[in-house]
Amino acid sequence: MNKKIYILSSVLLLTVLSACSTTSQQGRQIESFSFTDQHGQTFGSEQLAGKVWIANFIFTNCETVCPPMTMEMAALQKKLAEKSIEVEFVSFTVDPQVDSPEVLQTYIRQFTDDVSNWHLLTGYPQDEIESFAREQFQTIIHKPDSSDQVIHGTNFYLVNQQGHVVKEVNYVEPSYADDLMKDIRKLVNGTPF
Repeated sequence: MNKKIYILSSVLLLTVLSACSTTSQQGRQIESFSFTDQHGQTFGSEQLAGKVWIANFIFTNCETVCPPMTMEMAALQKKLAEKSIEVEFVSFTVDPQVDSPEVLQTYIRQFTDDVSNWHLLTGYPQDEIESFAREQFQTIIHKPDSSDQVIHGTNFYLVNQQGHVVKEVNYVEPSYADDLMKDIRKLVNGTPF
C-alpha cells in the first residue's frame, strides 16, 4: 500500500509542478530522433519535419494519469480533424521494456479508431527516454526499481514546423484545449505568437 501512496503522491506532485510551468517556451529546439512506432515502423523528426505536432509521455500499464491524458489527446485529435486542421500526435512511452509496438497498438485502440496521425513511440532503452525527456522537453521520467509504475510529467507539448516547442500545457487546466486550438491555428496559418 505504501508503494501506491508513494507513486500517487509523486504523480500528484509532478502534476502540480507541471501546472506551474504552463508558459510559452519559444525557441527550445527538439533534436533529431528516430524511434519505432506502434506499427513497428521507424518514425521520428524526419517524418515530422514541416509539420505541427503535439507530444506527451505515457505508458500502457499506468494506473493513474495516462488513461485520462490519452482520452484528452483523442478528444483533441477529433476536434482538429472536424476542423480539417492537420496536426500530428506523438506519444512517447516511458516504459519501453513493457510497451512493444504490439502493446502500444492494442492500447491506442481503446481511445481512437484513427491512428493515421498518431504515433506511439518505443524502441529505446529506459535511460535513453529519461535523458531524452529531460534534455528535449525539460520533464522528468523515473522508473523506480520497486514498482511497475513510472513517474512522469503530464504536460502536452506543442511543437512548430521547425521542431521548436512553442507551448507547454497541462491537460487538467479547464481552458487548455481552447487555448491550444488557438495556438495551433496560428501555427498552421503562419501567424507568429
